[in-house]
Amino acid sequence: MELRRLVRGRVDWPDIERVVRELADRYDRETMRVRFLDADNWLSTPMVIDDDLFVKVITRQNTLVHTLFTTGRNLGALSAGTEGFFERHETPFEMARHELEATERVRELGVNAPEPIEALEVGDLGVLVLEYLPEFRTLDELPREDVAAFAPTLFATLRTVHDAGLAHGDLRAENVLVCDGDLYVIDATNVSEDGRASARSYDLASALAALEPLVGAGVTIEAALASYSADELVAARRFLDFVAIRPDHEFDAAGLKGELEKRAT
Repeated sequence: MELRRLVRGRVDWPDIERVVRELADRYDRETMRVRFLDADNWLSTPMVIDDDLFVKVITRQNTLVHTLFTTGRNLGALSAGTEGFFERHETPFEMARHELEATERVRELGVNAPEPIEALEVGDLGVLVLEYLPEFRTLDELPREDVAAFAPTLFATLRTVHDAGLAHGDLRAENVLVCDGDLYVIDATNVSEDGRASARSYDLASALAALEPLVGAGVTIEAALASYSADELVAARRFLDFVAIRPDHEFDAAGLKGELEKRAT
């Protein structure tokens, strides 16, 4: 976590105050109660305001880190035999605006996601404002039986996104939230239109990798087959080695591949 804080960088307190004052003016609030989150996030400083607004403050350093991640991910895509499909952002505001627009798009499809409120620029900072979901848990914080029950819903949600011609690009357990019995998807990244077919296979590989350590390969594949064909799962297989080298995925790649091959035949 210390490395994450170092890489993510720090937003100076005067800049935080400037962001909070701007939001207080925009939402006509005389005071605002701010709570910082020690979130597993490399690309912003997250905070909760008045227990109803989730705010990400994005710096130039966050944008630089995103560019480095994007380069690494595109190299990984090349290792899987396809051109890179991740796209970088030029400015902090562009990062904030992309996430706002991505959240708007998935909600238009009927997919659960926090309500997008706005993206704005405060000085050289990008600021994203979303609905705050209270008392949520990430998928990997749930008991095994609950994860198994939600697994078909996760793949059905992904199918809805893919059938609309979109891709998530960063699907992992930390980006799937459960609140009041409903599944929510957050933190979509930026993928190119030309590369979305490959990005959808990568999404599917990421979903398999996220669920396997939580419920096992057999339950994971069974849940995926409710929304995807065996051929689509086999197409996603080529991305599993790439997903396996990412630090935010730990799963039994060999076991998952073996189960995929068994189901495909």
